[in-house]
Order: sequence, then structure tokens, then C-alpha cells
Amino acid sequence: MRLSRYLAHCGVASRRAAERLIADRRVSIDGVVVTDPARDVDAASGVAFGGRPVLPEPRETWIVNKPLDVTSTAREPGRRRAVADLVTSDRRLYPVGRLDADSTGLILLTNDGELANRLTHPRYRVPKAYRAVLRRPIGARELARLRSGVELDDGPTAPSEVDRVGPREIEITIREGRNRQVRRMVEAVGNRVSALERVRFGSLVLGDLPPGAVRRLSRSELRRLWKDAGR
Repeated sequence: MRLSRYLAHCGVASRRAAERLIADRRVSIDGVVVTDPARDVDAASGVAFGGRPVLPEPRETWIVNKPLDVTSTAREPGRRRAVADLVTSDRRLYPVGRLDADSTGLILLTNDGELANRLTHPRYRVPKAYRAVLRRPIGARELARLRSGVELDDGPTAPSEVDRVGPREIEITIREGRNRQVRRMVEAVGNRVSALERVRFGSLVLGDLPPGAVRRLSRSELRRLWKDAGR
């Protein structure tokens, strides 16, 4: 197995993040630092990250209803809590993608790097749905612009699915993962987001999970997520 995939498989990081760790010379094999992410390894190869042995561990994936002012990180050195602090587990869990501190709702934590990579890689176009409360009512023209794609400073967005839930509330589904994308899209049509909640990730729905609550995903939910991610 490729070294980068092995690190992801063992829950150290996603595959792309593992490649960065290797390039930063933080991974060794039998005490020797390696920089080749394609190096063939297995559990008996003596892989270590930060001086600690890396071995496969049982997979865990959790759904979290992230509250406001909680960061989408495994650790948070500042005053705010990290989303990983909400889950009680002995595994090395990390978030699947990001959800801004001023946004709430569904975020996944896992130690399955392969699943995390597939769910966030643009190639697989996994949909994510958000409920957005807007500063002012939104009209049919603005909705049409959001649906067809808008121009942002990092290029045009792909078409999205948008439904008006109320005069100042929409549900928008995107298949990209740009930084603060929904907020910037709304600003591009002359409005602003007052509150943003992610309510769906692939086939997984937030439902009535209370803010700050967590639960481990069932096998059937994981099978559906893998199907969402193209496997």
C-alpha cells in the first residue's frame, strides 16, 4: 500500500494531508525519514509519524451538530472549542472538510482517511445542503442567478440547487467546497447571510440531532456515504 494511503487508512490524516506530512519530513520508516508518498508499506514496515508508531485502528465515523463558535479542527489552541472535543473516543478523529466557526450544523468526524478524501474531493461532487437566513428577502431574479452560478473572485461557481423556504430563508445545495462559498455566493447577488446551517452531507441528513450532540454512524449510513463518494 502507498505510504500516503497507509497513513490515511490508519487515521492519521486524509490522503492529501498525509502527502503534505510526508513532504514536511514528519514521517519515517524504521527510523529513517522518507519523503516519497508512493513508498510501498504495510503494518510491519515500522511507519512512524512524529516519532510514534502508526498502525491500523478500527474505523469510526461520527455525525456532529456543530454549535456556533466551535472550530472545525481536531485541536484548537485558542479560546474556542474544537469540534473534536465534542466526541468521546480513543481514536484519532478529524473533521471531514470544514464548517466555519460562525456556521452551525452537520459535520463528520472520522479516522477513515479514504472516506474523508472521497467525500471532500471535487471529483466525486458529493452534495452538501445548507439552510441560510438572509438579511433581506430574496427575489426570483437572485434565486435564478444562484441556481445558474455566480462569479466569485476565485472563478465562477457551478450551478446549484436553491429553494426558497421563506421570504428571507433559502436551502442551497452545492457540490464544491470553496472557502465560505455559500456566504460569498449570496453576497454576489446583493444580499448577506445572517445565519448558516449545514443540514445534509451526501445522503446523511442532520434531522433532529440537537446542537452539540453527536452519534456514531450506523453501518447502513456508512454504506450510503461510500456510495455517495463513488464506491
